[in-house]
Amino acid sequence: MMVISEINVWRPITMLSLQPNSRFFSPFTLPRQRHNFLSHTSLTPNKRWRYRMFVNARPILKDGNLCVNGKEAITGVPDNVVVTPLTDSSAFVGATSSQTSSRHVFKLGVIQDVRLLCLFRFKLWWMIPRMGSSGSDIPVETQMLLLEASEGTSTDSASYVIFLPVLDGEFRSSLQGSPSDELQICIESGDPDIVTSQSLKAVFVNYGNHPFDLMKESMKILQQHFGTFTLRENKQTPGMLDWFGWCTWDAFYHAVNPQGIKDGLASLSQGGTPARFLLIDDGWQDTTNEFQKEGEPFVEGSQFGGRLASIGENHKFRRKPNEAQSEAPTDLKEFVSDIKRTFGLKYVYVWHALLGYWGGLVPNAVGTKKYNPKLIYPIQSPGNLANMGDISMDCMEKYGIGAIDPAKISEFYDDLHSYLVSQGVDGVKVDNQNILETISTGLGGRVSLTRHFQQALEKSIRTNFKDNSIICCMGMSTDSIYHSKQSAITRVSDDYYPQNPATQTLHVASVSFNSIFFGEVVVPDWDMFYSLHGSAEFHAAARAVGGCGIYVSDKPGHHDFKILKRLVLPDGSVLRAKYPGRPSRDCLFIDPVMDGESLLKIWNLNKCTGVVGVFNCQGAGTWPCMENAVQRDVKGELSGQVCPTDIEYFEEISGKLWKGDCAVYSFNAGSLSRVPMEGSFNVALEVLKCDVFTISPIKTYNGNIEFAAIGLMNMYNPGGAVESIDSSKNASIVVKGRGGGSFGAYSSTKPRSCTINTKEVEEFEFNGENNLLTISIPATTSFWDIAIHY
Repeated sequence: MMVISEINVWRPITMLSLQPNSRFFSPFTLPRQRHNFLSHTSLTPNKRWRYRMFVNARPILKDGNLCVNGKEAITGVPDNVVVTPLTDSSAFVGATSSQTSSRHVFKLGVIQDVRLLCLFRFKLWWMIPRMGSSGSDIPVETQMLLLEASEGTSTDSASYVIFLPVLDGEFRSSLQGSPSDELQICIESGDPDIVTSQSLKAVFVNYGNHPFDLMKESMKILQQHFGTFTLRENKQTPGMLDWFGWCTWDAFYHAVNPQGIKDGLASLSQGGTPARFLLIDDGWQDTTNEFQKEGEPFVEGSQFGGRLASIGENHKFRRKPNEAQSEAPTDLKEFVSDIKRTFGLKYVYVWHALLGYWGGLVPNAVGTKKYNPKLIYPIQSPGNLANMGDISMDCMEKYGIGAIDPAKISEFYDDLHSYLVSQGVDGVKVDNQNILETISTGLGGRVSLTRHFQQALEKSIRTNFKDNSIICCMGMSTDSIYHSKQSAITRVSDDYYPQNPATQTLHVASVSFNSIFFGEVVVPDWDMFYSLHGSAEFHAAARAVGGCGIYVSDKPGHHDFKILKRLVLPDGSVLRAKYPGRPSRDCLFIDPVMDGESLLKIWNLNKCTGVVGVFNCQGAGTWPCMENAVQRDVKGELSGQVCPTDIEYFEEISGKLWKGDCAVYSFNAGSLSRVPMEGSFNVALEVLKCDVFTISPIKTYNGNIEFAAIGLMNMYNPGGAVESIDSSKNASIVVKGRGGGSFGAYSSTKPRSCTINTKEVEEFEFNGENNLLTISIPATTSFWDIAIHY
């Protein structure tokens, strides 16, 4: 007998037929009717919010099929496939072979006629999503696979199965499809001497009816089972995430210099959006490059042949003893101290690669020989070679890497980081992390080598820096993510390419989808962007709802302060949303870049409000690694529906005083509407255009006053400014928050008076038609208590 346990979450419980022939037991098939853009069922506050957990729904093998909750998820499963139960809804799936090898590809069976979402590595470093309906749509190097089991045309009547290839001993797994719709597991050690004939825990499979809960619970189970990584919610969050930042990369590239940095910081401060976080990117280190000769033409890619000569800064940031007239600072310490003092910087990070520099360390140099570097030529796995090439990897294969002796890596990191701390540096961005899987032959294999380096790196960060101050980059393999015990921020997209118009929409879409997986372990980093750019608002709005750090890479003097001031408060802080921004439930299996009809919705929560960003990503670019890709022509506007139920976990902010309606504020229109929780409204956007909707629960205070705070309406994420809302017995509502600007709220009646920090507001605006209350907060106000008296 099946038992349904009940847990307090946000979806209404419905009666399920348990008869063998009921639709609840139907196989995994696509519904015959096309899914609507919005397909939520009615949600009203008098219903009880329950999450349905299906006990004894674990995957099992039955009659040659992999069945989950009584449904056939995979058919035609070979006899060598093994299923090991784990929890009531999950199991490990693996396979055996008669041969030993360092790399196996096992067939799991056939997947057909199901909506699916893959997250796969299209390059060695980066993931993107792929949507499809059968096994042939699953790319090589898939690291997450989500299937939808439909119970009808509504997303609320669906359930989901997730496949997560994991690390089994010294072997790393990935998924891939075949032209005959077979799902396959690839397991590999990265070292020909490390072999096996089986992997019994290659893939974790779990089942549930809430996709985001399913992802969270799956990662919790894996964290407890393996103990090799830690969830994001249990990690220390670096303080720089809550402050506006500036990165030097796209401003200067390798030509970064002290005066340029000062110019950039000065121009941002003068414009009213001071950077409090600075990232000095590639170009500050003491490197040498034998593949770049003075007087010879520059060869693209030769920069990846550069090697680190010492752990110190280069001549641009350190004056030589005989250069009294040099413009360079005395040393890095003097420069960092100067810019912190002059520009009020709270955090200064610097960039370095996992192996010191792109090409590793110079072998036998005075400053590096203690780390025993040896020249190694990387070798990519067949899976990586099957997808998209990358110039950095091509050149590292050509020029070789001065790889640090694993026995010396802890010493190297400690020397480097302790030196940086002595120079006043607060943290590091560590790049090129996936390189380890390509140099693991003879070094214990990719899993073991990654574990060793990751442990050494995190120990050094913990020992030397105060704030868990690391941003990980180029590390989107499961080797890295399943060894992330401490690091709390990871880049989850390919680079921001300001000169390539075809990648702007792909960037926003890929980060939001990748955050479904990576957002459970880290705070996803969205990378920098230009504020003065044709797609600047598109990127700015995405980061406003992304729950991420916000930093630009503007050239000095090239800023759009209109956009920046919608992200950054006068004190340099930002209004960061609560969670990683992810696609709404009805967007999970649609292609927001290439289907020619769908808008992308990204949801998040603040402390007291919800937020949905809507983006038209169609018609501007095509996904890589797609054979015979067809970009549908998109002309004019695309329309879609937005509903308050697009925001997951809304009960976290709704509370007992909520009766079911929401106040919805459109940033573009500057308009306020009252919308029932089960209601929806239309949005029309042109290509590369977006809008942000603040959705706030209308609560009843003191018996008859209906009120919902919107926040600072001049910001992309207004609700990020609101810290708390309380009421008093004398018919007053007190809203606490931060930042100057135009505060807005829904109010059922016009207040008698309002105060800001106990000072009476002489004038406030109240629109009786849409019930919008507007109060002007002086720009110099950092924190405020607004008391609204009725």
